[in-house]
Amino acid sequence: MNILKTLVLIIIGLGSGLFVAGGVVAFIAIIGVVPRLAQKTNTKQFIKLYEEAIIAGGIIGGAEPYFNLYIPLAAPAVIFLSLCIGIFYGSLAVSLAEVLNIIPILTRRVRLRQGIRWFVCAIAFGKLAGSLLYYFVPGFYYI
Repeated sequence: MNILKTLVLIIIGLGSGLFVAGGVVAFIAIIGVVPRLAQKTNTKQFIKLYEEAIIAGGIIGGAEPYFNLYIPLAAPAVIFLSLCIGIFYGSLAVSLAEVLNIIPILTRRVRLRQGIRWFVCAIAFGKLAGSLLYYFVPGFYYI
């Protein structure tokens, strides 16, 4: 009976993960973030690579907690990979915000006329501070 229960839980977990991952990929595809990102960076020839990177990142990121992967890398390699990941996520977030016109709508709603540049920088630095707290303060994510 215990094996059957475990098997059912595995099927439910995999099915739920597939639905969520499919929803995220569909969301990114429907709003056109990847083509907009490629258009802004003048790299339209790499659209297929961007899409494959998003899918591979989702699969690897989703599977990593279950397999507890450890890849020994030197500090410069870790810094370089972290920088690449940060640039990718940052540009994806900015293109998502641009596609959805979040900044113009928000500035109109809160009647922000000046300092929009500082507002965007504050959002970016807040994200940076949160990431640094998460990775460098032991036990922060268990609070």
